[in-house]
Amino acid sequence: MAVVTGANSGLGKASATALAGAGAHVVMAARNQGKAQRARDEILAAHLDASLEIVELDLGSLTSVEAAADQVTATHDRLDVLMDNAGLMAMPQRQTEDGFEMQWGVNVLGHWALTAHLLPMIVRTPGARVVSLASVAQDQSRGIAQDPHRRTAYDPWAAYSQSKLGDRLLAMGLQQQFEAAGVAASSFVAHPGLTNSDLQQRTHREDGGGMQGAFFAAITPLVGMSTEQGARNQLRAATDPQADPHRQYCPLFTVAGPPVAKPMVRPGTDADIRRLWEVAERDTGLRLDVAAALQGA
Repeated sequence: MAVVTGANSGLGKASATALAGAGAHVVMAARNQGKAQRARDEILAAHLDASLEIVELDLGSLTSVEAAADQVTATHDRLDVLMDNAGLMAMPQRQTEDGFEMQWGVNVLGHWALTAHLLPMIVRTPGARVVSLASVAQDQSRGIAQDPHRRTAYDPWAAYSQSKLGDRLLAMGLQQQFEAAGVAASSFVAHPGLTNSDLQQRTHREDGGGMQGAFFAAITPLVGMSTEQGARNQLRAATDPQADPHRQYCPLFTVAGPPVAKPMVRPGTDADIRRLWEVAERDTGLRLDVAAALQGA
């Protein structure tokens, strides 16, 4: 069984289609229920025997995240793949329902909370995988800021870069805990390269990315990969029997190409992981603790 966030469009829909087409039961976790239903219908048209389920999930609301996780755990006893796919890029300064900077709140804290709620199910599923989506933008971040919500001196691209670094650190820290606890689960990092989803166009529509946002919105339809091509990176991380959680899965040529495994190298990573855990636990009130999850599994 697989849970895919943002499965109503873009990379999430492409991933849900591929997983369902291969025989997995897929929980399509999405905020926009109308789009989710249309996406479900399109997947069923392509794969008549697809097993699909829609769960309402707003990553910008900790209440919604908890309700979605409760719905999943009430109806399923295992979770083979959690694909933390949904995300925003270079949005104007806004806050989530809980008062978090929107990109940090959705991209990082929403997925942190969802993973924390589902962790007991994950640790009791042999071979379970959690896949987090990062970006080359992560390399532009200097680390997790003392105020990750950037309430002063807000910059949409800096906020996005920090959120994508946060996603990568979340994946790496979770993998460290799996290994320390001897759990037969893995946590992976993937990034899709330049993919022609709605991500760039939404940034431009929302006028959060300035000239850079306009550039990417214009160039992506011309040179970007299809969502099916971009999704191959996260799908390889989720399904390849030989996949290595100590490497990241991304296009061969960074922005395009077949999915390959590349090293994850960044100075100060352990310190940033500790900082992420402090910030996320403080803000969400939720622990992401594999050892504790084992006791409750």
